[in-house]
Amino acid sequence: MSIEENLNNIEENLNRKKVVLVAVSKTKPVKDIQSAYDVGIRDFGENKVQELINKEPELPKDIRWHLIGHLQRNKVKYIVGKVYLIHSLDSVRLLNELEKHYSAEKLTANTLIQINIGREESKTGIYEENLEGLLEACESCTSVVVKGLMAVIPKGNEESCRFYFKKMKSIFDNLKKREFKNISMDVLSMGMTHDYKIAVEEGANLVRIGEGIFGKRNYNK
Repeated sequence: MSIEENLNNIEENLNRKKVVLVAVSKTKPVKDIQSAYDVGIRDFGENKVQELINKEPELPKDIRWHLIGHLQRNKVKYIVGKVYLIHSLDSVRLLNELEKHYSAEKLTANTLIQINIGREESKTGIYEENLEGLLEACESCTSVVVKGLMAVIPKGNEESCRFYFKKMKSIFDNLKKREFKNISMDVLSMGMTHDYKIAVEEGANLVRIGEGIFGKRNYNK
C-alpha cells in the first residue's frame, strides 16, 4: 500500500483531535517524508541527530521535528533551534547540557521525560525510582521545560502491553495532580506501529508510527 493509503488506515483508528500522530521517518528518504507531508502530516520523528539535521534543510520549514531516540550529550549543540520536541530526556547530566546550550541561544527546549518502564537493560530511559530527582532538577532550569512523559515498552502480547501502558498512565496522572515549575503533564507519548491502538485505549495522546506508514526499514542504506 502507498504511504497515503497507510495514513488513511491509521487515521480511521485515531481521533486526531485528541491524539498526535508522529510519523517516524528514520532510515527513510526525503521523498517519503515529502509524500506524508503532502497528505497533511506535520510531525515527524527521527532517532538520530545526524539523520535529522541532514534531512531538515531539504524539507518544508513548518515540519515539527521530534527527536525520539537516545540523545547523547555531545550532540545537543546540533539540535538547538531545530527540534520541536525532545522525547528522550533521561538524566540530570543530559538536562544540564540542554540547559547550557539552549540558554546560550536564548531558546527553550521542550522535552518529555523518557521512563524505562520495563527496566530493560537494552533500552535507555530513567527508572521510575529516579524520577523525583530529575523532576527536582528540571524545576531549577530556565531554558528546559518538561511537557510530559514518553516510554518504549517491552515487546509482548496485549496483556503485557496494557500492563505497561496502564503503569505509564498512572505515573502521568499522579504527576498531573501536582504543582511544578517548568513541568506540565500535557503529552503522554507511547505506542508504535504494532501496539498504538492499545496505547490510545490506555491513555496515550501521542503515538509514534514508522513501519505502519512507510513500510519496513532498510538499515543497510
